[in-house]
Amino acid sequence: MTMNRTRLVLPVTGVVLASVAITACGGSTGSGGSGGPAGSSRTAPSSPAAPATESNPPGDIPDNQAYVAFAPSGGGFSVKVPEGWARTGKGTVTSFTDKLNRVELAPVTAASAPTTGSVTAQTVPRLRRTVPNFAPGKVSVVARHAGQAVLLTYQGDSAPDPVTGKVVRDSFERYAFYRQGHEVDVTLSGPVNADNVDPWRIVTDSFTWQ
Repeated sequence: MTMNRTRLVLPVTGVVLASVAITACGGSTGSGGSGGPAGSSRTAPSSPAAPATESNPPGDIPDNQAYVAFAPSGGGFSVKVPEGWARTGKGTVTSFTDKLNRVELAPVTAASAPTTGSVTAQTVPRLRRTVPNFAPGKVSVVARHAGQAVLLTYQGDSAPDPVTGKVVRDSFERYAFYRQGHEVDVTLSGPVNADNVDPWRIVTDSFTWQ
């Protein structure tokens, strides 16, 4: 009887030990499978966001734009224009362009100084015939360093882009400066939504007679 009881106890003990060993192994495997390596369950720290790239509306002249003085070969006046802009000439008219913006300088001989009345009666009808979809704005007298000038604001369509055929709606500022029989019309233009108040003020304030 004693020997039989011993035979029964030994197998049970072996089964219990084997069960414990299997459980231990299983627990170890489960821990490794569910948790993974120490750092794998953590969210990787995100890198700092890159600063947003500055984007100006089409036609906006950069704040850091440099300006250089220009005087026609015949003299008479000087004015600062944006540096690096393409220069073209036709007769006595000189233009500076860059992308969608333009500065045009047109000296003319005039018997008398322009007035809001003469610009309204003479200049506006002429521009209506030559500027596509011309829309008059306001005629006023403004003060600049060189003295008073008659300012005419208006809108019109640009010439179609030679590549895309796209037409841009432009805003114009035309300043008529006058002294002793000489008039210089400074016309500044760019897209309607562009904010070029400061650049245009730099150009017109720099106008001087020579």
